[in-house]
Amino acid sequence: MTVSIQRQFWRYTIPTVAAMLVNGLYQVVDGIFIGQYVGADGLAGINLAWPVIGTILGIGMMVGVGTGALASIKQGEGKTEQATTTLTTGLILLALLAPIVGVILWFNAELFISLQGGEGRAYELGVQYLDILIFASVFTLGSIALPFLLRNDNSPNLATALMVVGAVINIALDYLFIVVFQWELTGAALATGAAQAVVTVLGVSYFFSRFAKVRLSIAKLEFRYDVLPKIFMIGVSSFFMYAYGSIMVALHNGLFTQYGSAMLVGAYAVLGYIVTIYYLTAEGIANGMQPLVSYNYGAKHTANIKTLLRIAMVTSVSLGIAFVVVLNVFPYQAVSVFNSSEPELIEGAVLGIRLHMFALFLDGFLVVAGAYYQAVNKGGRALFVTIGNMAVQLPFLYIMPKLYGLEGIWLAYPLSNIALSLLVMAMLWRDVRGLESETDLKVAPTS
Repeated sequence: MTVSIQRQFWRYTIPTVAAMLVNGLYQVVDGIFIGQYVGADGLAGINLAWPVIGTILGIGMMVGVGTGALASIKQGEGKTEQATTTLTTGLILLALLAPIVGVILWFNAELFISLQGGEGRAYELGVQYLDILIFASVFTLGSIALPFLLRNDNSPNLATALMVVGAVINIALDYLFIVVFQWELTGAALATGAAQAVVTVLGVSYFFSRFAKVRLSIAKLEFRYDVLPKIFMIGVSSFFMYAYGSIMVALHNGLFTQYGSAMLVGAYAVLGYIVTIYYLTAEGIANGMQPLVSYNYGAKHTANIKTLLRIAMVTSVSLGIAFVVVLNVFPYQAVSVFNSSEPELIEGAVLGIRLHMFALFLDGFLVVAGAYYQAVNKGGRALFVTIGNMAVQLPFLYIMPKLYGLEGIWLAYPLSNIALSLLVMAMLWRDVRGLESETDLKVAPTS
């Protein structure tokens, strides 16, 4: 009896969402310890460092998603050898990118902070974090990419377990380095780097073990330049998704320092940690969908593809609406998790919840839409979703602060999200309706 596509979806999605949320603990737990034990300046410092962190994560995501999706497509087509070559190329690429990232950070870390208007204590703390990231970047890249590769190797539960191990290490070391040793953001960076190192090493080891479906050996480590464009084309929208987020954080940081103070940068950081919970849930739903859509696209099963997209979209948007409602009912409680002693920071963050996050559920829609286009090898359209988000938001960020000051900064993001979502809805509707005509697809049984 064929396992229903709905059951396959939940089999992949539940552990994937769990893995993403556990992965998010790296950021959220850092934020809790920093906000409670270092204060508003610490939150501002980590937010000033975030554009760099996010860009590095985006590079890892690009390689992980691109490699994983392409390998799944090849497996669906029955081309096992090409799937293996794709995997080895992706892993070697991660190793080659790490020293390049480290050198760039070595020469430009302080510049990246100062360009956002960072100064004083917040500036010093931001530089503390990036100084550690220079040496830990190889693990930052690996920790974001490896779980994608494990899930695409039909091991979603193992990917989740791997992330749980990393999160536990991160929490324990955060307490030791930030609370006990009082190493501030240096301690936060060391804790995160150590946890990411464990995830990376264990993740790579899996593919050399008997548990891997696409099992590697030293003899099979082959780097194919002709595979790189395909990996980049599929995964580049994931990079731009993080790069877009990094640029937006940097622009918001600059505007908040221009129109307000470093305290508002700290408030914006609190919102970033809160948003992480929903955003990673939506990303987990999208990433749980992606291997199945890629496989069914390679196997030419149209009905399954449509079912997977529908379930993922309804789930993601519904959870987003519920998340927005809960935040607006309990805004002070949500903010107090990160800081309960600085009234200016708390009030700024609550105002941000009211104005900045009312259209947050549309992020879930856009993330699933982008993952769908990646899964069916339409990197150009996936790229449009992410680049479009930045292109649409920039005019709002330029105009709204001039008209409404600080409130205009908070409102720019949700208004641009609404505008882009309307465009993507029209594009996605047309593409899904025309799915059968793209190739000579056959309909697979769904139950």
